[in-house]
Amino acid sequence: MSTRTSPQTASAPGKVILFGEHAVVHGRPAIAVPVTQVQATATVEPAPSGSGLTLIASDLGQSISLAAAPRDEPLAVAARLTLAHLSSFEPDATLTVSSTIPIASGLGSGAAVSTALVRALAGFLGHTLESAVISTLVFEVEKIHHGTPSGIDNTVVAYEQPVYFVRGHPVERLTVGAPFTLLIGDTGARSPTKSVVEHVRRTWKRDPARYDALFDQMGDVTDEASRAIEAGDVDALGPLMDENHALLIELGVSSSQLDELVEVARFSGAMGAKLSGAGRGGNMIALVEEDFAEEVTEALREAGAVRVICTRVTTTE
Repeated sequence: MSTRTSPQTASAPGKVILFGEHAVVHGRPAIAVPVTQVQATATVEPAPSGSGLTLIASDLGQSISLAAAPRDEPLAVAARLTLAHLSSFEPDATLTVSSTIPIASGLGSGAAVSTALVRALAGFLGHTLESAVISTLVFEVEKIHHGTPSGIDNTVVAYEQPVYFVRGHPVERLTVGAPFTLLIGDTGARSPTKSVVEHVRRTWKRDPARYDALFDQMGDVTDEASRAIEAGDVDALGPLMDENHALLIELGVSSSQLDELVEVARFSGAMGAKLSGAGRGGNMIALVEEDFAEEVTEALREAGAVRVICTRVTTTE
């Protein structure tokens, strides 16, 4: 093992869930894709001997030594897990993280920051970790952010490829038969993932038959979407997105802002649209033909979207 004497930088993308949010927490499948237009970055630089590891979140103006960090501080947990996995002593270094991914918006900010941190720290210590290992380490940090995470965020962010995910099963990377374009519209309202997931869990326990039926329907939609994506049948995805959104409304996790942006996207030319992530804030996504992307983007902005990201979903090697 060798510690680098020059800065080591690593990054990780954001993500969106295309199909199956919430149902994935309850054992049904979900599909997620990376969003490379937004990124988290971590840089590790050598520090004077005896100084230990200092963690800096530049966007938040926070700085803390690893030794003094609380046990449940996410950056510290990611660093400690990485050091334990590598059987490494704490290095004398400064680790700085930054991100262009909006926080609490369903774009995987926490998973991306943790992934970038793990990659950069491992690289500084002379190691390159496999995606599966990074995903496993980041999943432990996700428990702090989300309480009972499904594991889909850390998986798609660590692998940086479209994935079909079922909790407790091996990762399946999706082959995209034909590229397609998504618009991601941000309501500007934070999406409290942990509390929404816990609320759904509580209501499921009160009426398991009803909620299991909804989760099963979401799982069926996700499986249809998986087949359509691999077959390159982009036209089939729009109606499936609309169906998934209707089920999420019935689940009680949408909001007036999300519903309005979804309707505006459809009315202005999107092939389909739905909320993405926990709901009750955060982002919605719209499937668009490239020729209509600008028109739908403008309509979403006029309807109140604070930002719109355009991303192309394809298979990467």
